[in-house]
Amino acid sequence: MSSSKGEIPSRKGFPGYLYSDLASLFERAGCIRGNPGTLTQLSILTMPADDIGHPIPDLTGYITEGQIVLSRDLDRRAVYPPIDVLPSLSRLMKDGTGGHYTHPDHPALSSQLYAAYARAVQARVLASVVGEEGLAATDRQYLAFGAAFEDRLVSQAGARTLEQSMDEGWRLLAGLPVTELTRLSDAQIAAHLRPA
Repeated sequence: MSSSKGEIPSRKGFPGYLYSDLASLFERAGCIRGNPGTLTQLSILTMPADDIGHPIPDLTGYITEGQIVLSRDLDRRAVYPPIDVLPSLSRLMKDGTGGHYTHPDHPALSSQLYAAYARAVQARVLASVVGEEGLAATDRQYLAFGAAFEDRLVSQAGARTLEQSMDEGWRLLAGLPVTELTRLSDAQIAAHLRPA
């Protein structure tokens, strides 16, 4: 792209000023002249060869402070919305969850679910090599967790409250050994995962 414009190329042949140009486009799109407030913009990008590291989606994620990545595989399996949790991110989430914002246990539960799902994806890769029967019992539990996570938490048949989502998250984590729940406090495990 840079070469065609007679400029010095930067990352993957794009101009070095791509970040500032993209940022100015997003900033213009967020304001309406003469009206107070701002607009929330949801930019939709396609990625060449699904490369999330391509300069356009990569820089857009930095500018917008987050990204929601959709998965073709989840879409084929009728998971709706087909959100690919692991590469999706919000750099602002930590500042708007827990305490008086959502629920005190929300950040720890979210972190534990994310970590468990990441382990489930690793178990899937391992199972594709050695077969599910060749996995350790804990890895098989993570495989079951991953499928349930996608079918019951990511997939949403209708509107669901935060409390309902958190309750489902606790139910999903109950299928894993307590020793694996390293991102939760003993008090959280006792309150949500062990019968009183």
